[in-house]
Amino acid sequence: MKSNTYELIAPCHFGMEAVLKREILDLGYEISAVDNGKVTFRADAEGICRANIFLRTTERILLKVAEFKAFTFDELFENIKALPWDRYIPKDGKFWVAKASSVNSQLFSPSDIQRIVKKAIVENLKQTYHQDWFAEDGAEYPLRISILKNVVTVGLDTTGISLHKRGYRKYTAPAPVTETLAAALLLLSPWKRDRILVDPFCGSGTILIEAAMIAMNMAPGMNREFTAEGWTNLIPKKEWYSAVEEASDLMEEEAEVNIQGYDIDGEVLKMARANAALAGVDKQIHFQQRDIINFSSPKKYGFVISNPPYGERLSSKKEMELLYRTIGNIIRENETWSFFLLSGFEEAHKAIGKKATKNRKIYNGMMKTYLYQYMGIKPPRH
Repeated sequence: MKSNTYELIAPCHFGMEAVLKREILDLGYEISAVDNGKVTFRADAEGICRANIFLRTTERILLKVAEFKAFTFDELFENIKALPWDRYIPKDGKFWVAKASSVNSQLFSPSDIQRIVKKAIVENLKQTYHQDWFAEDGAEYPLRISILKNVVTVGLDTTGISLHKRGYRKYTAPAPVTETLAAALLLLSPWKRDRILVDPFCGSGTILIEAAMIAMNMAPGMNREFTAEGWTNLIPKKEWYSAVEEASDLMEEEAEVNIQGYDIDGEVLKMARANAALAGVDKQIHFQQRDIINFSSPKKYGFVISNPPYGERLSSKKEMELLYRTIGNIIRENETWSFFLLSGFEEAHKAIGKKATKNRKIYNGMMKTYLYQYMGIKPPRH
């Protein structure tokens, strides 16, 4: 018997959709749509497990229940009530709307949307299960409702705590890049594990830890739990076990890499070392207390992938300009190196003083940042 195929929604950082699309295709799934900040694809129960465990750049995996237009709360109620909820939620299932969002739509109050959706599902299940009261003491089925231009998308959240929580980042420095964004920056670059990688503003180490995990082929979700592990009505337990087993088999613990992190702050480096140890990649990364001014390497064709300080992390605009001018000098002095710099400093490009090969807009949460890409001279082909 062939298992059911579902439509799954994977949200991501705005500007990183192409990276996530490539990841999903590499897992062997068919893409049905790419929109701003999300990729939709088709997969079976096994695919829900594999997507949660293997994807590096998505925030969560939603099982899409339905999509419809609604301009009034009555329409929202009736459309939700008409859905086959017993296919998803068992008699003892605990269900609620964990998040409702609305953009450019007539229905805009998140708390009202949450209340009405819950009420409509209860009414539906009363008729289906022929009972008036639900104990809701079983597995959890959190819902996410998003309304964009009056189109309602209903999704069940298979993930729970966001996927950027890999379980290793106990200690953080100010203004950190999330794990999913760090992974996306790395996958967007042509860096491969046989090339040296340096983050001269490594902070709590996120970019380098994600790089080491990529180099070792370590699945980001191997050491955490997911809400849908409790959905035995939809996903047999064996599917989770087999996805974890696949992840273990693919891991290359002895991968040789040259990954280095510098920071001017010794306390922050202690956090980075502790995080790397928690992630199981401390042997792969060399951390050093060092100022960007002292950046130099005898090696050629390396990569700098970094999130230099900006905004709250530096006290004045003058300090920022000076820092970015220093970065510009380093780029000019290391012409075989490639630099990928994510910054929210509006005048970064001007202060660096060199035209980027490419720059792209990426939203880090709600903050608009730019990824400045300076491609170095390519190594000769042997």
